[in-house]
Amino acid sequence: MFVAGQLMATIATAEACDSNAALLASHDLRVLQPVFQIYGQSRVFSGPVVTLKVFEDNVLVRELIETRGDGKVLVIDGGGSMRCALVGGNLAQLAHNNGWAGIVVNGCIRDVDEINACGIGVRALGSHPMKSYKKGHGEKHGPVHIAGTFIRDGEWLYADSDGILVSTTELSV
Repeated sequence: MFVAGQLMATIATAEACDSNAALLASHDLRVLQPVFQIYGQSRVFSGPVVTLKVFEDNVLVRELIETRGDGKVLVIDGGGSMRCALVGGNLAQLAHNNGWAGIVVNGCIRDVDEINACGIGVRALGSHPMKSYKKGHGEKHGPVHIAGTFIRDGEWLYADSDGILVSTTELSV
């Protein structure tokens, strides 16, 4: 069982790129475009991906975060919207408490100071003070396309200060 804050073997994204040319060439290892800001105390995180596609509505975000994360990374395709936040301080803390390794948001977050005090890794396009709608529209576990690449449920995501990688399989240290 994954315990929040548990140390995991980390893979430096730059080193992973240098030592996996064949995986990069075959697109089994992909680099996300450098469009994300870094938030949260955990600057390095990795884990199996859980995907979610929503637009300016975070009901399904909360539903997934309320489940056990077991070291997974929630990847939210928010359509790149810069008009409201999909994750705030309460959801980030709940994700940390429930064992999620990190959250990547193709959209905005809010409560930046609260998220930065939280022991989870978060990447987002930026921050916005307005909360999202609460309609419950979206799609869980389907493929998403963010930052120039497709990401599928069950793939592996690796994030550090140099960037974000997605791999079809778990990489070894």
